[in-house]
Amino acid sequence: MNLHQPNLTDLFKQLGLSSEELHMNRFIERHQINSHADLLNAIFWTSDQREFLREAIQEDSEWAEIVDEFANLLIRKP
Repeated sequence: MNLHQPNLTDLFKQLGLSSEELHMNRFIERHQINSHADLLNAIFWTSDQREFLREAIQEDSEWAEIVDEFANLLIRKP
């Protein structure tokens, strides 16, 4: 039984991205999507990253909540 809920740092690591706070903030700033866009259709994902995110959402895995939070962070602010 895993008692640790994944967080944003864990998600970045899982996606093969730098989990340093500065790098995470830069990624979020530079990879904004429109509010009506589908996170999975963003052009910046590799096929493996896209597949992981898709599975996390579809299977409502332990990653689903943090993936939703991440998607909200990527939505372009007016």
